[in-house]
Amino acid sequence: MSERILLGHGGGGTLMQQLIDAELRPLLPDPAAPLHDAARLDLPHGRLAFSTDGYVVHPLEFPGGNIGRLAVVGTANDLAMAGARPLWLSLGLILEEGLELAVLRRLLAAVGQAAAECGVRVVTGDTKVVERGKADGAFLTTSGIGLRELEAPIDPAAISSGDQLVVSGDLGRHGIAILAARHGLALQPPLQSDCAPLWPLVQQLLRRGVRPHCLRDLTRGGLASALHELATAAGVELGIEEARIPVAAAVARSAELLGLEALQLANEGRFVAVVAPSDLEATLAVLEPLGGSWIGTVRQGPARVLLRTPFGSERLLVPPSGELLPRIC
Repeated sequence: MSERILLGHGGGGTLMQQLIDAELRPLLPDPAAPLHDAARLDLPHGRLAFSTDGYVVHPLEFPGGNIGRLAVVGTANDLAMAGARPLWLSLGLILEEGLELAVLRRLLAAVGQAAAECGVRVVTGDTKVVERGKADGAFLTTSGIGLRELEAPIDPAAISSGDQLVVSGDLGRHGIAILAARHGLALQPPLQSDCAPLWPLVQQLLRRGVRPHCLRDLTRGGLASALHELATAAGVELGIEEARIPVAAAVARSAELLGLEALQLANEGRFVAVVAPSDLEATLAVLEPLGGSWIGTVRQGPARVLLRTPFGSERLLVPPSGELLPRIC
């Protein structure tokens, strides 16, 4: 088979079958099973969560991951934010003519490794090939199904005054890693994306008896966007202690040098948890050893986010405007 993707690889003929058999079948739970138009799933009794997302990151490979890992982890994390254990994924690939097969193999190897880490199985998918210049190498789409572990929904409607906010780790690594890879910035020390599964942390919280009122992963727009979304959806004021927000020194320096706001930088392995005061201690017991931190409190008031500076004054945290860093996921 050619070592580059050809238009014929998406034409439904022999080349496409060779690509599926050689590169995609190994991702399936039973590679020898006959392929069909849909996967048959044995559903456990319970409540399901369903999510889908598209990935168009540039470059395809970056420090700490690639678009294949990102596509699996990103959708699995969306399920985790609903309190759902990820179970199954679909994988859709749009490949550009001329993509090196060696690159595709690295992306698919990352898909398999990330699926194993997340505890999910890739059970169905689709592949298309487009002309040169139409897909920037590869676009990926994943859809996921997970089993919700709690009957009560985990969403902004459950947020109430007095709730506490905790982030799961330091912020901004993914955004800076993508920026450095895209523009050839030799950061010292080098920064890697935080791209990682979140379900293991959510599962630990649930096993300790924590019942989160809301969970939100901090992807595009970072912590700033997530907090504004929560404040608006719940109609509450969020009082945030700026000094408590964990940002690695290398991220802070890079953001300052590039004129970026660290709280607006993307993450792919971090979330903010909104929990009742009675669950705060157990939440911190899980997250603090991994770099997590309490950052603030939900208060009655207008839907806004107020940052208390280290000097004791308060300022509005303004949501991101426009696209600060295109193609980060």
